[in-house]
Amino acid sequence: MFPPASKLWHKRKREAKSSIMKYNENVLIPAIIQDYKTREILMLGYMNEESFKQTLESKLVTFFSRSRNEIWLKGKTSGNYLELVDWSLDCDEDTLLIQAKAKGPTCHTGAVSCFGEVKPAPFDTLSKLIDTIDDRFSNPKEGSYIQSLIEKGLPKIAQKVGEEGVEIVIEAMRDKPELFKEEAADLLFHYLILLRAKEVGLDEILGVLSSRVKE
Repeated sequence: MFPPASKLWHKRKREAKSSIMKYNENVLIPAIIQDYKTREILMLGYMNEESFKQTLESKLVTFFSRSRNEIWLKGKTSGNYLELVDWSLDCDEDTLLIQAKAKGPTCHTGAVSCFGEVKPAPFDTLSKLIDTIDDRFSNPKEGSYIQSLIEKGLPKIAQKVGEEGVEIVIEAMRDKPELFKEEAADLLFHYLILLRAKEVGLDEILGVLSSRVKE
């Protein structure tokens, strides 16, 4: 359980005078916004007690605008909201780390992050693929290959994983690295579809692997 918003801000008020941070009458605290999947830092904002409460209640990240001196719901104008996923305090309890799901670009320039475009994390593509697969199961799309497998049912999906498994074994025995990579990608793709069909998350599989790691 997270500490209530009021407890956090009352503590900050007591420490404000001795803190090196420049608090104003609203007792602001910096809030770092991080993409909950890619871990990319999206922006830095400030919250007061009221905006933090609104963030927890609405599940939409809400700041206090220092320039306008008012509560500011991120995305109210642009539609690029930040959905709250999780939050935590740093070791000194004077900075918030907000993990959020971005609904569109975070920066007003149209960039994903206010810190500029960065090279995608190695597993960013995997996260996007999982999101696409989830979306096909939740929102059928006519003409989609994934949708065609879903309609054929679990036996067909499982069969495809088996077929791709055989093909990658065959390519592993040949000296054609590019073809091996293609088959490896096909196997991973169909494996992710099978996991979704079985309603098992990749994080659950990684948890099993983690428990097997020997130090």
